[in-house]
This record gives sequence, structure tokens and C-alpha cells, in this order.
Amino acid sequence: MAVQSGKDLLVKLDLTGDGSFQTIAGLRATRISFNAETVDVTSLESAGWRELLAGAGVRSASISGSGVFRDAATDERARAIFFNGEMPNFQVVIPDFGVVEGAFQIASIEYAGSHNGEASYELSLASAGVLTFVAL
Repeated sequence: MAVQSGKDLLVKLDLTGDGSFQTIAGLRATRISFNAETVDVTSLESAGWRELLAGAGVRSASISGSGVFRDAATDERARAIFFNGEMPNFQVVIPDFGVVEGAFQIASIEYAGSHNGEASYELSLASAGVLTFVAL
């Protein structure tokens, strides 16, 4: 993978549930993290090395981002998702790698601002089901 611009890592939201994704406006920084719990099956026969059970454990992903308010539609939709407890589909476009898609819950949304600066927000999402990956 060649060097990429950070602005090309996009977090997109299915605004209406019809599979049409729109980039969440105003994000300045984004991050996606993939996690897998391990299941340790080490025994006396393991020759002193830890052994893990393949395919076991829970896999998850988390997305975080921060930015400024730019677009009333995506700002309002994010608030509605949180307060209504919805888990819509999101997409994360990872440049020259692929697209991850699936249901996520907004785990936290924070708003901040100072008297001489812009209003900003931070968003954390937790995967809420099976994710798909399509290579670019």
C-alpha cells in the first residue's frame, strides 16, 4: 500500500436505510480498530508455548472520529441514531485497501466548544453484528 492522505479514510452513514451511504460531514480525524478475543487452549502438552483455538473468540470493530459541524443532515441523523438507540449500517472506506460495512451503535457522542473557537464533536461507534469487507 502506498502512502495515503488521511482525509481519504472516510466514515459513511446510511442516512435513510436504502443502502445509499453519505460521508459524515465535518470529520477531521477518523480511526477504525479491529479486535479479536483469544481463547487460550494451552496445556501441559504445549511444549511451553501458548496455544490458541483458531476461529474462536469474539471479533469486533470500533470507529472513532472527531470534527466540526458542517452538514445539518448528518449531524441530525447521528443525534437521532444515538437517542433512538438505532444500529444502522455504516461504511468505512480505507484507501487502497477496501470497504468495511455493517451495523454499528453510536457508543458515545460528545460536543465541545470554546468562546473563541468552533463547535466540535467526537463520535465513537461499536460494531453490532457481522461486518463485510470488500477489497478495492
